[in-house]
Amino acid sequence: MDGRIKIIMTLIFLMMVISYQGFFFPLVMCGLCLLFCFRMGIPFRTLLLRFSEPLFIMAMILVIKTFFTGEEPLLVIHKLGRTVVAYQDGLLQGLMIAARIGAAVSLVALLSFSTSFTEFLGALSWLKIPKGFIEITLFTYRYLFTLIEDALVIYQAQKNRLGYSTMRRGLRSFGVLAGALTLKGFDQSQITTQAMVQRGYNGHLPLLRHQAFRSLEIVGSLVFLLIMGTLWVC
Repeated sequence: MDGRIKIIMTLIFLMMVISYQGFFFPLVMCGLCLLFCFRMGIPFRTLLLRFSEPLFIMAMILVIKTFFTGEEPLLVIHKLGRTVVAYQDGLLQGLMIAARIGAAVSLVALLSFSTSFTEFLGALSWLKIPKGFIEITLFTYRYLFTLIEDALVIYQAQKNRLGYSTMRRGLRSFGVLAGALTLKGFDQSQITTQAMVQRGYNGHLPLLRHQAFRSLEIVGSLVFLLIMGTLWVC
């Protein structure tokens, strides 16, 4: 499917998830996105890593809403001279927020797994995102892995020389590592600029050129959007 359609559909579904009052639609959306991810062959470990931080946030929201928000007591615990009250309405509010977070993260994860980086940037350019932002993002993504390799080389060299044997030496080594990467990034930006200018770069990237929409994809997307819209209204 065209990346532009996927981004538009994702934005629409995100607004539907955020504005929905209840559990049904976010849970359905989360389940569909996870099902599509498994159908694409995404390993469970990768999904678990992608959802680790959102799951932690969801758990914290549930705890805060359950024990600090609400008026209808669900459970009263007396422990060590203190009383802890869990509220039913607070728990329901926390579950609704957690369901929205899970559905939203699932939508973004599905978009990232099914869309290449260059296709994603091309779709953003069609959505009138400033070209300067897209170009900087593209070059950053291109050389980010180079900087990671340089960081690993420096880190291993410092580690072999006991640079992280104590807290003081570790902080000093980390400062040297950060400074070296900063200088490396600055030098790489100058080298990249000179190389692009010498190759006749004039600010236009080939990936920003778009093909025409395919009618089958548009019709299929509208049908799916109509089905999900019906579930959202119900």
